[in-house]
Amino acid sequence: MSILRLAHRWAGGLIGLFLAILGLSGAMLVHKDDWLRLTTPHAAEAQMQDTATLAAAVQRIFEDPDPPRSIVLASERLGLHRLSYIDKERGAYADQTGEIVAQWSSKWERPEIWLFDLHHYLLVGDTGKFVAGALGLAGLAFVITGVILWWPTRRLFTFSLWPAKMSRAAVVRQHRDLGVLVAPLLFISLLTGVAMTLPKVEEVMLAPFSSPTEMKASEGAPKAKGGPLAPDTDWLELLNATRAQYPGAEIRTIGLPTKPGALISVRLRQQAEWLPNGRTMFWFDPATAQQVATRNAQTLPTGLRIANLEYPIHAAKVGGLPYRLVMTVSGLALALLGSLAVYTFWANPKFQKRKRPSTPHARA
Repeated sequence: MSILRLAHRWAGGLIGLFLAILGLSGAMLVHKDDWLRLTTPHAAEAQMQDTATLAAAVQRIFEDPDPPRSIVLASERLGLHRLSYIDKERGAYADQTGEIVAQWSSKWERPEIWLFDLHHYLLVGDTGKFVAGALGLAGLAFVITGVILWWPTRRLFTFSLWPAKMSRAAVVRQHRDLGVLVAPLLFISLLTGVAMTLPKVEEVMLAPFSSPTEMKASEGAPKAKGGPLAPDTDWLELLNATRAQYPGAEIRTIGLPTKPGALISVRLRQQAEWLPNGRTMFWFDPATAQQVATRNAQTLPTGLRIANLEYPIHAAKVGGLPYRLVMTVSGLALALLGSLAVYTFWANPKFQKRKRPSTPHARA
């Protein structure tokens, strides 16, 4: 047990600050849509999903001399379309008529964009994504070992949001008791985060449900080749074709081909899907706007359907405000536990030297 305690303490002191950053940024991102609704024009408007309105906006956006590569359409919580460009640093928000209301050429121009990049990539791209996943694995180890270390002291449990004083003993006691209290939330947050950032770990987790080969074969784009993008694509007809097959589904994203032979892609979210943008797919030939292939998310292998639950659970995209608050608590708790772990490890407590009692001199 002493070795486990020593390993827990040293690891926490070395990477606790990084876990704190992931926790705090995650807690803030849960409320990204609320921030945009308060600060961005038209963001609080009600979502419009009739195909005529969508087609008119899509046509206006894609007719721009510098069109985006894809559009994420307005949702129930955010009344703006988000535009993404070939240059991944660039982006824009458009209202539901297709008019640009905000745009940026660098992630540093939008707080929600760089915060997302910090949380998912640690601001250093794919390498940061891998590191964030590794930190998540370490966080899972902290949760498990923390519960093991707490168990012998369970009768001393007391609830406290903040240490009674900033002595090492008081901080460790508060860290131990708060950690075990939020352990289930942290386990869910960290496990789903690891699954999204470390594909090999995710494969192992999903292997009991579906083989990696089966999942890979089911999620790839069709092999069919399309022609060059026609300048007069009938977006209304195209969107009506998707709506006709899934009348109750929400049309979520539209993507243009980014290389020769690629297809137009459209994603829908059926009511049973938790993933905000869904995984029900349509592909169309860019030259003729004729449907080439479709995929029903409800018929995907079990492993992929489980994988599609990771992001909505991790980012609190289901469950409404109550679950968003739960995941906010999880993120803030991770930030507090990580930062205090670093504090107790690196701080230099001042130990007062005890004065030795003077020995009385013998009388002559």
